Amino acid sequence: MSGLLDLLGGPMGKELINGVAQQTGQPTDKTADVLSMAMPLLLGAMKKNASNPQNAEGLMNALSSKHNGGILDNLGGLFQGGVNDSVIADGAGILGHVLGNKQPAVENALSQKSGIDAGSVAQILKIAAPIVMGYLGRQKAQSNVSDANGLSSLLGSMLGGQPKQNQSLITSLIDSDGDGSVLDDVADMVLGSKKKKGGLGGMLGGLFGK
Repeated sequence: MSGLLDLLGGPMGKELINGVAQQTGQPTDKTADVLSMAMPLLLGAMKKNASNPQNAEGLMNALSSKHNGGILDNLGGLFQGGVNDSVIADGAGILGHVLGNKQPAVENALSQKSGIDAGSVAQILKIAAPIVMGYLGRQKAQSNVSDANGLSSLLGSMLGGQPKQNQSLITSLIDSDGDGSVLDDVADMVLGSKKKKGGLGGMLGGLFGK
């Protein structure tokens, strides 16, 4: 099973990071930081949403049609001359559906951790969302996933095996130390609980499916 590491760590990931950095005018290293935090968060939010049968059915339908992975076949073309407005609009729609009213908190938290302004983070998320959906759609097809349970398992396995570098980024992102910051809201959005037994370790266990 291919995890997000395969996407971000391979040639396609480099193409994605460079393209997004060029599109937003941000340094590639900071863009990579945002993507490596944002993509697991988006998958985690999708996994949480898919626990609702109606939401799971909607996600399955989207992954079988519009988001079947075709976007990954020509990432270079996607970024040539700037990302198409329809892709940006599609990403905005996905974020609205997956993150809902937590979206500003996520953008601010990623901005705080990466040093990139929240407006640029919002643009990065809009580009990343359709690509995450496409990647998920391709994995769904390769794994012959046909129901909500299979989809939830697929999302869980894709969240597993994050490298230490990414884990530390996400650890810092969802560090719920009682300071009342928006980071707690992000953790709550992904994991459904502000405080879990075992503290941060328990929260990370929920996020990474371990």
